[in-house]
Amino acid sequence: MATPPSPAHRRSLRRRRTVVVTAAAAAAGIGAGFLVLNANAASTGVDLYHQTLAAKDGWASSGTGTTGGAKADAAHTFTVSTRAQLVKALGSASGTTPRIVKIKGTIDANTDDSGKKLSCANYAAGTGYSLSAYLKAFNPSTYGRSKLPSGTQEKARAAAQAKQAKRVIFRVPANTSVVGVPGTNAGINGGMLQIQGVDNVIVRNLTFAAPQDCFPQWDPTDGNSGNWNSQYDAVTLRGATHVWADHNTFTDAPRLDTSDPTYYGRQYQIHDGDLDITKGSDLVTVERNQFTNHDKTMLIGSSDTDSVGKLRVSIHHNVWKGIVQRAPLARIGQIHIYNNYFDTKTLNGYVLQYSVNSRAKAQVVAEDNYWKTSAGQKVSKLFSGDGTGSIAGGGNLVNGTATNLVAAYNAANSKKLKTTVNWRPTLTAGLETSAKNLPTELATTTGAGVLK
Repeated sequence: MATPPSPAHRRSLRRRRTVVVTAAAAAAGIGAGFLVLNANAASTGVDLYHQTLAAKDGWASSGTGTTGGAKADAAHTFTVSTRAQLVKALGSASGTTPRIVKIKGTIDANTDDSGKKLSCANYAAGTGYSLSAYLKAFNPSTYGRSKLPSGTQEKARAAAQAKQAKRVIFRVPANTSVVGVPGTNAGINGGMLQIQGVDNVIVRNLTFAAPQDCFPQWDPTDGNSGNWNSQYDAVTLRGATHVWADHNTFTDAPRLDTSDPTYYGRQYQIHDGDLDITKGSDLVTVERNQFTNHDKTMLIGSSDTDSVGKLRVSIHHNVWKGIVQRAPLARIGQIHIYNNYFDTKTLNGYVLQYSVNSRAKAQVVAEDNYWKTSAGQKVSKLFSGDGTGSIAGGGNLVNGTATNLVAAYNAANSKKLKTTVNWRPTLTAGLETSAKNLPTELATTTGAGVLK
């Protein structure tokens, strides 16, 4: 079993992360050859839309790298500000022609083709669904807890949910860059970017207000007390490869979980994931994003049998604040988590359960990250696992103090995390071997709106 690089080796790898503008950008008038920037500062005056992932910048730089729509011609370069325009610009999900989609301002996914706002009642109309009838039909005191809902009201709920899905899911084709226009509060409210079965996609500079499922399903068999499960992630990768998610902000605001009612003694959860990477997705780099005010934040691997040999993901220089769990939850793959800042204090009712979970034989290297904890928070709660996953790596700080988080977890739990992995990270551009400055550095260099 391999161990992660030693501190001396990691220091030799240290470099400032660069952003490369390819020859496609040069053809657009940016300049000849390649333009290299220090990405710790805003990239003023640079064509964000043609930028590609830099060499050795995480798993998404492997092989052919990630260029998105950098080769798009004028006919496949779009600026959109409405839901209908976004759907048209993305085109067919099976398309492969390079395209650039510039999002200007905030797009509300829950609108019709004319831009009229749609409510949950609009989606339910004509289906026969009503929440009161659903709650009556599947009350555990009469329906029981041994089987999923079925029958008239469940069919009606599924039909209403399908109507909403047609509005709020945006399918992204291969060789596409979806980028927010600087200075316009660019983003998507209530929608999901679905990157499924395609290669070579870039998502940058966007704020995603988590989609709200109007019709969560009750599952009485989920856990000891049942759960309400919702349908949509803000960004979901399903069998996708070579994806770069950079400088985005993910949040539940303005509809926080504290607004949700309780039915059957369980929270009526209308949010699912922020950025989920599942069903054999591979070669993904997630960097300089902000994840705030959310519960189930990032899932890597949809089940304990999801695609051995894939799910290779790099997660670096992100801010996690007001997160309950899954930062990330990792299964099976080779995941590199470095130079992230985790502020774990309770925020707007979001109470930490854990940050990083390694299970189903996941091979995680977590190094040079910074955790800020409140008085009384247990360090042993920062990691989690099922007894089969591994977390290697060092240089992690808790409130500025070097801390062996695996040892802290193992001392308090019977299902131990393994401490060695079967791979060694080499695609480590931007790795900083000291985490001490991350809280201040990442405060101004992450999330949407930073790039200019």
